[in-house]
Amino acid sequence: MSDDKPIASDKTGVSSARGTASNADSAERVSEDGNRETVGSVPLLYEPTSERLDEREQVDYAALRRSWIRWCLALGKDPQHGDGYAESTVRVRANVVDGFFRWVWDDRGYTTQITHDDADEYLRHLAFNDYSQEHKLNALKSLQMYFSWLHHEKGQPPWEPEMSFSQPARRDATGDAFDQTEQRQLREAALEYGSIPHYSAVDPDERATWKRHLAQRYEKPMDEVGLSDWERANDWKYPSLVWTSLDAALRPTEVAKAKTSWLELDRQRLVIPKADDVKTKQRDQRRRWTVALTERTTESLRRWIDQRACYEKYADTDALWLTRFGNPYGSSSLKKLVESLCEIAEIDTRNRSVSWYSIRRGIVTEMVEESDLSTTAEQVRHVDIRSTARYDQVSDDRRRDVLERMG
Repeated sequence: MSDDKPIASDKTGVSSARGTASNADSAERVSEDGNRETVGSVPLLYEPTSERLDEREQVDYAALRRSWIRWCLALGKDPQHGDGYAESTVRVRANVVDGFFRWVWDDRGYTTQITHDDADEYLRHLAFNDYSQEHKLNALKSLQMYFSWLHHEKGQPPWEPEMSFSQPARRDATGDAFDQTEQRQLREAALEYGSIPHYSAVDPDERATWKRHLAQRYEKPMDEVGLSDWERANDWKYPSLVWTSLDAALRPTEVAKAKTSWLELDRQRLVIPKADDVKTKQRDQRRRWTVALTERTTESLRRWIDQRACYEKYADTDALWLTRFGNPYGSSSLKKLVESLCEIAEIDTRNRSVSWYSIRRGIVTEMVEESDLSTTAEQVRHVDIRSTARYDQVSDDRRRDVLERMG
């Protein structure tokens, strides 16, 4: 389901970290033919859904989705206190619910009259088939979000699921590492962190509210807040910092020492010279690390480099990222950042001690499982491959599959 592509997406990159009813309205995008296709960045229709519905069914289903998604963004998390879910959370769960609707249609044909029995039967379907524990739990939460809307807005009885799914067990050897699902959630949360609606997407009263927010944020009089401050609030510093750290498994000290000279964006990589290496320069004076970057991370860095040149605090330094006070990032400031990202992404951090190293540990673990020790060691800059081997948590089932393929 996660590979489904929306028919049209919002190209503006505009989002707000927490929805309000007015923000949900202003974030809605209108296509050329007048059909509203997204609420914020949450699609109303996906290609598989569009392909199986006729035009009138599409209009009917989109109207249902629009009402539900707007409610999730504005009120869904706590209807009593007007607290909505983060856009990244709604985007993921709206996709899951869309798949649930198609599953119902496979049996009954098109309908928007979804029942508690449908939901319970779907959970049984997931329980008895080869779906990950994470997907089962996500499906349960997504359906609870949908039926909560029906209860609060349509007066339907609350849904009490017949089944529940536990949180997947975490691997002790990796401590409080972020798993693959959480890494994707952090990537999306980085787009929302600190962001505000586009200047032209809000009415005068909302604009005044946001100007007061920016005046406090940048410690300047409200009447001096202009369009440049608005654009500054939505720059690419945080996405580039977080995404690069996810690709490269950057240590806190590497974030602090990162330089523009490390970037070889035409080749989609970082090159860390021996003089800048925080771990190996005393052991291997000949060494420099080349670290691969994904295309999306490379693009975020290109955009950040363009925007970075506009800020005075970067005028006399080649530091890639600085805090808003003009200082290099440290473990404390990065811990606060990752905690804020977890809050936006709704990653449960209870009984966990998350830090910036949680990103690195998770990336190393996933790379070892998906590739091999030597590839991982080079990407994450381990001089001694025994350091990488400590993250080898490949399951018995996976190793058994390899043996079966080998004959």
